[in-house]
Amino acid sequence: MIEIRSVDKFFGELHVLKDIDLTVPRGQVVVMLGPSGSGKSTLCRTINRLEPIDAGEIRIDGRVLPAEGRALAALRADVGMVFQSFNLFPHKSIIDNVTLAPMKVRKVSSDAARKRGMELLERVGIATQAEKMPAQLSGGQQQRVAIARALAMDPKVMLFDEPTSALDPEMVNEVLDVMVGLAKEGMTMVCVTHEMGFARKAADRILFMADGTIVEDTEPETFFTAPKSGRAKDFLGKILGH
Repeated sequence: MIEIRSVDKFFGELHVLKDIDLTVPRGQVVVMLGPSGSGKSTLCRTINRLEPIDAGEIRIDGRVLPAEGRALAALRADVGMVFQSFNLFPHKSIIDNVTLAPMKVRKVSSDAARKRGMELLERVGIATQAEKMPAQLSGGQQQRVAIARALAMDPKVMLFDEPTSALDPEMVNEVLDVMVGLAKEGMTMVCVTHEMGFARKAADRILFMADGTIVEDTEPETFFTAPKSGRAKDFLGKILGH
């Protein structure tokens, strides 16, 4: 579903992604872990061209990701993205946030978009909040709206860039529960997160990144019990030691 070949990315002199190769099959849940500045969020954001790349190639479902224009917009519609900050439209109701893109981009009728939108809000547990404005919801509820909004486009891939890091601890699980549900339903997912419990429970595969490279690529049990690299052992020691 996702193919990344020989991808390089620079921010000025800084080489943030170094010759990355990665293939994610349909239906796989990949969790990216690593210290701050390791390149994981940048890699996640290249998958829908929010970050342009300097070399290499990215394909989604067999099609090369174009650099710009309508073709990029069309391909981006197949890649849902959930950010650290919820990025909801503050002046639109919850249901309007969810239905806007299907109506504008997919040309879905307003009745069909609303019906589907309410189903998705039901699925993430906030259908009763549909007519409220984002500011009236908690952070956890807003992030669940953001997930419903991404799902409303029927994406082939879902990207999550630290979706719980801006949330209060008691709200984290309500968002992770929705993500675990998606994983069980077979959604292709790439998640950047610091939530080790989620990584262990929901991931098919762990990518551990450091200094712009993928240092380890393995299943969760192996990564958490027998990491191979010194960098991963050090990282786990710090995180799991707290």
